[in-house]
Amino acid sequence: MITGFFQGFTSYLDAIRLTSRYRLWGYVLAPGLISVVLGAVIFYGAWNASDDIAQWLIDFYPFDWGKGALETIVQIFGGVFVLAIGLVLFRHLVLALSSPFMSFLSEKIEKRLTGQQPQVPFSIGKALSDLRRGLTLALRNIVRELFFTLLLFLLGILLPFLSPLIAVAVFGVQAYYAGFGNLDFTLERHRDVQGSIAFARAHRGLCLGNGTAFLLLLFTIVGFLFALPLGTIAATKEAVRRLY
Repeated sequence: MITGFFQGFTSYLDAIRLTSRYRLWGYVLAPGLISVVLGAVIFYGAWNASDDIAQWLIDFYPFDWGKGALETIVQIFGGVFVLAIGLVLFRHLVLALSSPFMSFLSEKIEKRLTGQQPQVPFSIGKALSDLRRGLTLALRNIVRELFFTLLLFLLGILLPFLSPLIAVAVFGVQAYYAGFGNLDFTLERHRDVQGSIAFARAHRGLCLGNGTAFLLLLFTIVGFLFALPLGTIAATKEAVRRLY
């Protein structure tokens, strides 16, 4: 798992080289613009909502003793929680809107790396089938991701002294499903939904590594624009190594 994590994380360097070698920077522009618009809207709303959520939680505390310290903890943890939910919504919306570009980009990289053509040529029927499959998997992942995030949030409320560890755990959940989403742009050509789930479980370290680098890029100004296409290329490279 540790080896897979480092391979998933460092493959972003290979993704940059592959993008330059095959002159694929044009495919970065569309998801980059989508990311900027959605990111601005979602994170602006999350920033405004964090204080309201923190105050709502503090109102449940009936004592004066320790209220000041609790307010600080709840405000920090509330901000982390709102940011986590914002990231979930942001990633899945960007993935949904950018999926035609990312699937095509992943296919081009796979063809370059293997020299093989897609097993099933493009058709309207195939596109609709891929869309149905993608929506099924996305819905499954977002429900699970939100469930584990909310569960960890509730644990943080009950045990506020564990807030730092809870924040790390929330980041881990986010990273796993982010990496899974990036990998699926390749897996959709080789596996059905259950096959993709099994592949992700068998390569948890790879999902975590890819997703960790992806989330860290989201927190930077420049990397924010390139996180999704670079994550897709990096995931494609590592998935192809394991599929062929």
